[in-house]
Amino acid sequence: MKHIDLQLFAEAVQGKKIVYLYRIKKDAATQDGTTLAFTTENGRTKSKDADSTATKDGSIRTPGTAEVEITATSILAKGDEMIDKLEDALDNDELIEIWEANLSEPAATGNNKFKGMYFQGYLTELEKTSNAEDFVECSLTFGVNESGVRGDVTVSVEQQEIANYAFVDTPKTGA
Repeated sequence: MKHIDLQLFAEAVQGKKIVYLYRIKKDAATQDGTTLAFTTENGRTKSKDADSTATKDGSIRTPGTAEVEITATSILAKGDEMIDKLEDALDNDELIEIWEANLSEPAATGNNKFKGMYFQGYLTELEKTSNAEDFVECSLTFGVNESGVRGDVTVSVEQQEIANYAFVDTPKTGA
């Protein structure tokens, strides 16, 4: 009988612990990065094409430039201004800042900071799907400039609570 060490899975990162924050670059002086409401899925793809050159000794592969795409899918929240801002940025070719934060890996640099990455790019696709039986779903695709930079990302307590319920005790809160 084959034994599997289940302890290996105890350290796995749940998908809800990876959060993405967005901001239109031109708003950096007045706006914080923010999450999308009701995000159901995010993804980041990094790919690189390679050319082959035939030689007498065999093929030589020459790697191309890495391309990065970030995707997000969310349920549209009533009155959601961020989706509107992102759509306007798509229409106006405005640069967007994107942060990827891993809430399961706190950074050593301070409170509410987590290991992550920073990207700049453009929204290249926005799709709103609205069928009769489900909520309106927004799918976004971002084309990223360069490859991104690793660093520590600040995620507010409120944004962290979106990814995980915070424990609340039974006494009145006084509100």
